[in-house]
Amino acid sequence: MSEECGYSPSFKRPSEIMRMRRKRARSEAFPSPGGHDGSSTGQTSPSPPSCVRPFAPGPLFSKLSRTAGAAKRRNPFANIENRFGLTRDDGKDDKMEATPAGDSTTEAEDMDVPACSSFTQSCLNASAGSEGESLFEGDAPTPLVKAVAPLSPAPPLCTEYPADWSLKTRLLFSSSLTLSWSEQPKAQEEALGLSQHCRTQFTALPHSLQDARSCSELRCAFQQSLIYWQHPSLPWVPLFPRMDAERRFAGTSAPWAHDVALQQSLMSEWSASLSSLYGLLKARRCPYFYVCAHQFTVLFRAAGVGGSSSITATLSPTSRGFRDAMKADGIHFTLPLLEERRKTREQRCRSEQDEDCWDGDEDGGSGLSWLEEIGVQDKIRKPDSISMQLSKEGRAASLDHKPESVVCLEGAHTFTLINFLINCKSVVATAGSQAGLPPTLLAPLAFRGAAMHTLKARCVNMKSQVGSTYHNVSSLEIAGPVLPSSLHAITALLGPAQKGNFSATLYTHTPTAVLNVHCPQQQCGSGSADLSQCGLHPASVQQLQRPSGLGKTALTQINMKDYSYTWKS
Repeated sequence: MSEECGYSPSFKRPSEIMRMRRKRARSEAFPSPGGHDGSSTGQTSPSPPSCVRPFAPGPLFSKLSRTAGAAKRRNPFANIENRFGLTRDDGKDDKMEATPAGDSTTEAEDMDVPACSSFTQSCLNASAGSEGESLFEGDAPTPLVKAVAPLSPAPPLCTEYPADWSLKTRLLFSSSLTLSWSEQPKAQEEALGLSQHCRTQFTALPHSLQDARSCSELRCAFQQSLIYWQHPSLPWVPLFPRMDAERRFAGTSAPWAHDVALQQSLMSEWSASLSSLYGLLKARRCPYFYVCAHQFTVLFRAAGVGGSSSITATLSPTSRGFRDAMKADGIHFTLPLLEERRKTREQRCRSEQDEDCWDGDEDGGSGLSWLEEIGVQDKIRKPDSISMQLSKEGRAASLDHKPESVVCLEGAHTFTLINFLINCKSVVATAGSQAGLPPTLLAPLAFRGAAMHTLKARCVNMKSQVGSTYHNVSSLEIAGPVLPSSLHAITALLGPAQKGNFSATLYTHTPTAVLNVHCPQQQCGSGSADLSQCGLHPASVQQLQRPSGLGKTALTQINMKDYSYTWKS
């Protein structure tokens, strides 16, 4: 051992240390005649060198006054990396210091108990809690239970996700349990599912199914959830989506493109189907339907749906010319996203008194009325009327075909909008691959002139790599115009079938994502409307009655874990 540093060059086993202690205790009890400790000669033992530490990493011997006869041993467990201990709250150093004979360290040594090094004490202090509290406070030890944080309450189960009013083009479900029960139904099961849909009958399933592949009721209900109704129905023409779908129509036969009589016949049948749908909506026999044109999409909702006490319609996107034509027909509408942006800008202008806030009114006002409220109308230069008119027209044109151009209608104005769509020539394309083809009508229930369609479902089993292992993953792909009620019905079936664990990726028809916007004037009445005869499952009706809360976004992912939903938008 080097006497200059005072550290052991190698680590000794605890058993060897205890053997050395017992040997030393025997030698002190029966001293040899040579008197190594000076008891026979009467001489005091020489003091150890001043550079040797008696208890590493304690102070040097030169700073101590020991009364014991022998030099205090060094700590065999000490390490050079542990010379610096933790600092206590009182400012003192928590390093283990050598103490005179009779103190706690000497008593621990007399009982043959190894003393704790600074590293051991650091571990104890760290285990006392993450808030930096030391395990030892003064002379009394702090109970370790103080450092244990209280258990946080379990998060509540979320048994529902918000309604998404956008149209989906594709759904992709995945689960660790097989989804093969969803494909190749028997002829009797498919027929029973169609019959239940037409008769608006629903099967009650248990909370969890032991074997989904052997459950005939599950497959019947799944076939029922895939059904939707569409007009017009042309098997060789893809009628959804209609916006930005020129490639889908390329190369298809369009005999009506240059036949005026055929175009008039198509429009006559389409007008009758649209009027039938609105009649069902007004009687609360159909909760909602869509009008998908080549330039816009309209969502009509019955009273009591989406948090509104009256019939509502949401149309997006629009152009300045289309909005002017609606105003000319006496249709009153609002621009919810534009009004929200205007309010935000006016609040900023009022707080900052910004001179560049003259364009705060995009809908025809002067935008200067708020200046009079704060008393600065005479201190800021006002633009002339021509500049303001040009600026207003430029702002109105900048909204064309953007999500901010979404308009909302309610009450009797929705009926006026139906007449406007029937008589407006711009709802039908005059050129291109969709020329002469009326807009597509989509609804969850039957209506006049509609054809029954089913979504396409396909199941695939695969292996997914997680780290160095592979896990079996079953996926279910559903393609077609997925309506909000169909999405809810499918997820409601996957819950018990997959024992409350699955994930879903949703692909949204982008122009319809803004249909989730909530119009400011839509307020629920004192009593909710009766939608018990609307033809949907009661659970789906309850979801669709609540306001969406998604704003201008749409759901992109839904996860269920232990029967609790999480989602992303």
